[in-house]
Amino acid sequence: MPIHPGLSSRSYRRKIKTTNYYILLDDIVLTHSLFLPTEKFLQELHQYFVWAGGMEGPEGLGRKQACLAMLLHFLDTYQGLLQEEEGAGRIIKDLYLLIMKDESLYQDLREDTLRLHQLVETVELKIPEESQAPSKQVKPLFRHFRRIDSCLQTRVAFRGSDEIFCRVYMPDHSYVTIRSRLSASVQDILGSVTEKLQYSEEPAGREDSLILVAVASSGEKVLLQPTEDCVFTTLGINSHLFACTRDSYEALMPLPEEIQVSPGDTEIHRVEPEDVANHLTAFHWELFRCVHELEFVDYVFHGERGRRETANLELLLQRCSEVTHWVATEVLLCEAPGKRAQLLKKFLKIAAICKQNQDLLSFYAVVMGLDNAAVSRLRLTWEKLPGKFKNLFRKFENLTDPCRNHKSYREVISKMKPPVIPFVPLILKDLTFLHEGSKTLVDGLVNIEKLHSVAEKVRTIRKYRSRPLCLDMEASPHHLQTKAYVRQFQVIDNQNLLFELSYKLEANSQ
Repeated sequence: MPIHPGLSSRSYRRKIKTTNYYILLDDIVLTHSLFLPTEKFLQELHQYFVWAGGMEGPEGLGRKQACLAMLLHFLDTYQGLLQEEEGAGRIIKDLYLLIMKDESLYQDLREDTLRLHQLVETVELKIPEESQAPSKQVKPLFRHFRRIDSCLQTRVAFRGSDEIFCRVYMPDHSYVTIRSRLSASVQDILGSVTEKLQYSEEPAGREDSLILVAVASSGEKVLLQPTEDCVFTTLGINSHLFACTRDSYEALMPLPEEIQVSPGDTEIHRVEPEDVANHLTAFHWELFRCVHELEFVDYVFHGERGRRETANLELLLQRCSEVTHWVATEVLLCEAPGKRAQLLKKFLKIAAICKQNQDLLSFYAVVMGLDNAAVSRLRLTWEKLPGKFKNLFRKFENLTDPCRNHKSYREVISKMKPPVIPFVPLILKDLTFLHEGSKTLVDGLVNIEKLHSVAEKVRTIRKYRSRPLCLDMEASPHHLQTKAYVRQFQVIDNQNLLFELSYKLEANSQ
């Protein structure tokens, strides 16, 4: 184990209080899964403690105390994620009992042992052979069901064992509603669909067996493999799951557009920019707070294997895309040129307030929506914009410019103090660069520099969330209506359809 060996009890206490030792401990806990699965990591820690028990004197005690520090930091960091770690609960419980058996040896670490006891009591540990926990309340994923009561609830973190309701469509666009674990495999989903459809219990022939397909609004189809899991959070904004036989795969068609493309003002014309911006920030802060810092590591470094731990991050990324398409949708559904120019002004005001709120995720998403090719080509509309707002838009474009590795954006965010909602895709880009730019193992040894760089990037997320978000949102008769509108956008994510709307508005614009 990468724990300092040979430290006496007194010197160990001095060492653990130093910044460098804490950072090393944090580096290991945040990045160990890059070279050692969590269950194996805990087994190694358990064996190390047992081995230290065979040593006498200060050296053995120092190693035991190092194990206590590691387990304490591990539990403090993982917490809710541990309920998804198969086999980890039993190891943690056994190690905890070993540590507490020697509690009398840690008189000067009384606060640490008390904290360890509290964490083991409060953290949900998934322990085999023990009775199953009571059924949890079904959680609504946003976009799955557009219900006011669901969208107004404060968002909470999703775990793979959580249950949700989901619609699975048939080729004729009829559907069945199933109740499923978020981490369910495609095979499990198809089993639930088959049961709902009351298929014959006799084994079906290959040509009659069902397959699961994700169909986007553009018509793009992705055949999902039976062993794939956690597919609900990987669907596109207006993508849906279809169950069909293989011979009907090619004939699958996307659902009709959920947006009614017809004249008339939408909700965006009736709300104030400040209200919309503040509700965007409040909602995105809830979503950002739900993302465990380890999801960023799992998303980049573990691909499919880490999907179960990245549901909240995937939902946040989908939301960013949703806001971008919402801006384009609202502009392109506005037929009156004057109102359309006013709408551009409103979105620029929303972007400015989001930036002022230090919500750079919403800011980026709104600017990218205005930069959508179907919107930016509307030359006559943009010409109606006052010079002040044209200059403001150019300033915003410069801030979101990826040139010189997003230099402008990095300079701005470096001056912000928490709370901050960063542009999350850029964090993932940085982690991907670290992943692809160096090896995790060099000559069979762990690349400590790489692990430290990854952990440092994750610690920036911790810093952004180190203080609570406080927005002065004055209650008004339209407060809940605006809140519901912002949290359940209906958007067109089919770029071809967006271009069709754009050319109807201004056929000759370049």
